[in-house]
Amino acid sequence: MGGVQRVTARNARFQQWQALLTNRNKRSRAREFLVQGVRPITLALEHGWPVRVLLYDAERSLSHWAGQLLRDSTGVERLAMAPELLAELGEKNETPPELVAVVGIPADDLDRITVGDGFLGVLFDRPTSPGNIGSIIRSADAFGADGLIVTGHAADVYDPKSVRASTGSLFALPAVRVPSQREVEVWLDRERAAGRPVTVVGTDEHGETALYDFDFTGGPVLLLIGNETTGLSSGWRERCDRTLSIPMSGSASSLNAANAATAVLYEAARQRALQARESGRVVLPGQAGQATGPHH
Repeated sequence: MGGVQRVTARNARFQQWQALLTNRNKRSRAREFLVQGVRPITLALEHGWPVRVLLYDAERSLSHWAGQLLRDSTGVERLAMAPELLAELGEKNETPPELVAVVGIPADDLDRITVGDGFLGVLFDRPTSPGNIGSIIRSADAFGADGLIVTGHAADVYDPKSVRASTGSLFALPAVRVPSQREVEVWLDRERAAGRPVTVVGTDEHGETALYDFDFTGGPVLLLIGNETTGLSSGWRERCDRTLSIPMSGSASSLNAANAATAVLYEAARQRALQARESGRVVLPGQAGQATGPHH
């Protein structure tokens, strides 16, 4: 791809992109983050995310996928980069990735999450691990949830560890960050006033109801997952309409936050699929929830 711009030194632009990997404040100010990998970049484009720059190896014969993507990405800046620099942005010690994308961060607007009669949302309260955020996004997408809300002083949804752990599901499922419980309460009150009362369900080791005894088919549900160390805040505990425990055997007393969320999401999907079969409706994989891009 001759005639294109090349980045061969650690210039100001390279340093800006490098900072997006480690500096949350830089990501917030630039409203950009880096995306690595075939599936995540493909899904970002498919779901209409604002891909601003595509960086590719200046000295490598590109695969059919990478070449086609570069040719089809009209309106996106394309830059050839020295392989050792691309390896740094791809966080690989030796072989650089074929492509790294610079993607815009959408607004943290709860209206990106659509609440319908069958709404299933997840709220992660003050998570400390970006990997857990990405894992929950992946599970929420897999089991038909409609969105993730991250509240409080928390790890960043757009941290590279979160983006990688989501394996591209970040681009198919709205994930919204809000400062506190208050913003969510306003949103829940608005949905209730519109005739969509959302049942707030928390997971807790000592929950009052066993997971499989709760009816996930009775209307909109928001599932609360607490901080990995301290669990749900007292404010969220008081707000729960119901708390659920996950019955376990063996010596473990609790599950990792992402594993707990996955268990609950699976049970919700199982109940809803069973209800759909019994009512004669056919639910295909991926149709249980609504996958929305950043502008929805």
